[in-house]
Amino acid sequence: MMVCWPYFDPEFDNLPERIYGPPCRVCIDNDSMEECTVIKVDSVNKQGILLEVVQVLTNINLTILKSYISSDAGWFMDVFHVKDEHGDKIRDQNVINYILQAIGTVREIENTVKAMAYRNDVFNNSDQLSEHTAIEMKGTDRPGLFSEISAALADLHCNIVEAHAWSHNARLACVAYISDQSTDTPIDDPHRLATIEGHLTTVLRATTTPTQSESEIASPQEVKTAEFGEGTNMTDVERRLHQLMLSAGDFHRPEFEAMTPPPSSRSDGDEEGRKMVVSIENCHEKWYSIVSIECKDRPRLMFDTVCTLTDMQYVIFHASISSRDGRSLQEYFIRHVDGYALSSESEKEKVIKCLEAAIERRVCEGVRLELSAENRVGLLSDITRVLRENGLSVVRADVKTQGEKAVNAFYLKDILGNEVDTDVVESVKKEMDDVIDFEVKNDGGGSSSQQGGCLSSSPPQRLPGFFSLGDVLKSQIQRFSHNFIPTN
Repeated sequence: MMVCWPYFDPEFDNLPERIYGPPCRVCIDNDSMEECTVIKVDSVNKQGILLEVVQVLTNINLTILKSYISSDAGWFMDVFHVKDEHGDKIRDQNVINYILQAIGTVREIENTVKAMAYRNDVFNNSDQLSEHTAIEMKGTDRPGLFSEISAALADLHCNIVEAHAWSHNARLACVAYISDQSTDTPIDDPHRLATIEGHLTTVLRATTTPTQSESEIASPQEVKTAEFGEGTNMTDVERRLHQLMLSAGDFHRPEFEAMTPPPSSRSDGDEEGRKMVVSIENCHEKWYSIVSIECKDRPRLMFDTVCTLTDMQYVIFHASISSRDGRSLQEYFIRHVDGYALSSESEKEKVIKCLEAAIERRVCEGVRLELSAENRVGLLSDITRVLRENGLSVVRADVKTQGEKAVNAFYLKDILGNEVDTDVVESVKKEMDDVIDFEVKNDGGGSSSQQGGCLSSSPPQRLPGFFSLGDVLKSQIQRFSHNFIPTN
């Protein structure tokens, strides 16, 4: 008896690469533009690849001035105009090599991890977060909550190696990396982890007060522990904070704030008082929903919006991003992962609110405190206790350990959510000045209370000089339709 097997050409697996080229091609051009570097990316398309590429650029603090994205027909093509954190072109060959390696292997998990290890080596960012236990927390915020979380971890004999917390619309999200106080090793005992989760959950649930609305009380309080894998970096943490805030429902404004008419001074921070405007309209001819966002420009803005659309299960097919005179215009042509455009006004309204929240939650105004001291167990708990005892509430925190030194940055407001009095800051400084390097900055450039989200049938008024991909598409459709001659 003869058994026959079908023949498979061993080169068949490489056929897509032979037809289309490598899985990802990256070109870094310093010659075409005088003031910025142009990065071009061509790749086989997949859901979330735009976010992955933007994450790579954001990881090294590049500012995206312009971007054009197209990803129809299974192929992803993107152009970024970028500057480094000093406002210059990318000249450092180490940075260029990292971009080529990280984006060029963004589709391959193993190689992406290697690229992140290379990044840590190049940028001296060898923080070993993978050697510590990660804790994620979300819930309803209240004044002093971050201080209570720090104290609870200290009472549980946990050393806080790094922590990041965002507060927005009466919600809190926090990611902390901890180790055992005595051994400085990850905490992996299931019973101890369960105790930590239970204790922190009790702290979060104590948030509910008689003055809170039903929608606030319904905000899910959740604590989860996990061990992050190798290659964890700050942008991964920020994406997780976005996801936690989204799941906590920070796109809902607190009832007491919704009942108060927003003052005319509430804007997204430019001198002319122009507000953030988000609008959505459907392009029925192409089955797209066009999301238009105009707001004050700032670093990581594109990452924040792309992250939110991706996590809400929307696919970005085309996009145009530009900035001018401190303002940013973003346009995204999207469909849901099921292939359909946004079909209802309620769905549009939710996307608008979520995008507003994504833009707002990173922006903090008021007093920024930068503190550094020799690291010790319980340091963060002691610092936040002093802040709380002086009537200050942490609305955003970035806590890191650099060698033997702890470096902390806090954005502060008083317990009523108002700006901090300078006398209070001086009092805090005197109380800490003997052991801590203390620096105060007034970041009054942006407001965390931007208003003006717009559900409309047309995008916002364009500032002169802004390029609109949506206007181009509609003009092409109109010209195409004019070629038809009506018949009787």
